[in-house]
Amino acid sequence: MRRQLPEWHQLRPLLQFKRPDLNRRRARVAAAADVWDLRRIAKRRTPKAPFDYTDGAAELELGLAKARAAFQAVEFKPGVLRNVAQIDLGTTIAGGFSELPFGIAPTGFTRMMHAEGEVAGVQAAAAAGIPFTLSTMGTTSVEDVAAAAPGSRRWFQLYLWKDREKSRAIVDRAAAAGFDTLMVTVDTAVAGARLRDVRNGMTIPPSLTLKTVLDASYRPEWWYNFLSTEPLTFASLSSYTGTVGELINEMFDPTLEFSDLEWLRQQWPGKLFVKGIQTADDAAAVVASGADGVVLSNHGGRQLDRAPVPLHTIPEVRERVGRDTEIIVDTGIMNGGDVIAAIAAGADFALVGRAYLYGLMAGGRLGVDRVIELLAQEAARTMALIGVTSLKDLTPEHVTLHRPAPLARLPR
Repeated sequence: MRRQLPEWHQLRPLLQFKRPDLNRRRARVAAAADVWDLRRIAKRRTPKAPFDYTDGAAELELGLAKARAAFQAVEFKPGVLRNVAQIDLGTTIAGGFSELPFGIAPTGFTRMMHAEGEVAGVQAAAAAGIPFTLSTMGTTSVEDVAAAAPGSRRWFQLYLWKDREKSRAIVDRAAAAGFDTLMVTVDTAVAGARLRDVRNGMTIPPSLTLKTVLDASYRPEWWYNFLSTEPLTFASLSSYTGTVGELINEMFDPTLEFSDLEWLRQQWPGKLFVKGIQTADDAAAVVASGADGVVLSNHGGRQLDRAPVPLHTIPEVRERVGRDTEIIVDTGIMNGGDVIAAIAAGADFALVGRAYLYGLMAGGRLGVDRVIELLAQEAARTMALIGVTSLKDLTPEHVTLHRPAPLARLPR
């Protein structure tokens, strides 16, 4: 092999050194190639208790494992020789437009994950033109979330309390603050057994023990943010202390029935969705009781372990409720291709919870922006490779929902 020394004019085009980004948070999240990378960053930068609160599920965590495995087992059916130069990810959901076919799911205890909390979430969602859902167990009030992103699409997730007047009061506050959709969660008759929280001693507000202080000391930015910002409480439940499970068992109503949903329909003037639907029979029943749509969800695997996989319930529910009822799906979504698979299977929209929180823990608002950006890129790329340019063109013919073999618990 004949060799020669390269000349400068040959080397110069190869020397493309990038100027380093002095904003280390921005550089860190920008380097993440997918949501799993952001999860790894989040795990390094967040104390064990709040990270596990986000990352964990109930009992053996099989419900979450199965939901993720179901998306991983999806097989797309691509079409070739289609003009896919322009991909349109916009859609209409709950009476309004969304730039992307997914929004941010309701999450509790959010400022424990990162001090920017729900404000980062709603501002990132507003910038992307997608809905943000605030949880009853959120750590920022409906009024402060509204003030953080005027003009944004905001949904409110409600747990119907035993005290109906308190439920009515928070619903009225959400309506007054400009939240256009109410999402009532119905799968929390009792608390799921979230064993990681039990083992970590997760409480509300967080208890400072020697173990938690030592764990947080390895994450100085989190520790500084925690000590130098407003004390952490549930914004709607500021007088409560105790564990998450104790709160659910004390506050939420195990006597909840369809008549209560009908009562709520009379109280709320906007769109009403019911979250936690896991069977076609229940989907049909809540629609008959006044719901505009359903959210197929097993609560991220955090309530009943070994519950149905939401992705697999879509076709049966769609057949049962027809095209006039909107179907949203969550649990297990970690990639934009997961969103496209759900829509092809018959859903109208998706919600992302853990993925959003991984981004939040990894980099605050910048991390949430990056999650949305990654999911959008993956969704657009998936559609182009399938051979469709618009969400309305996706059909069950584009996807096969394989059912993977039973799994052991999630890897830690």
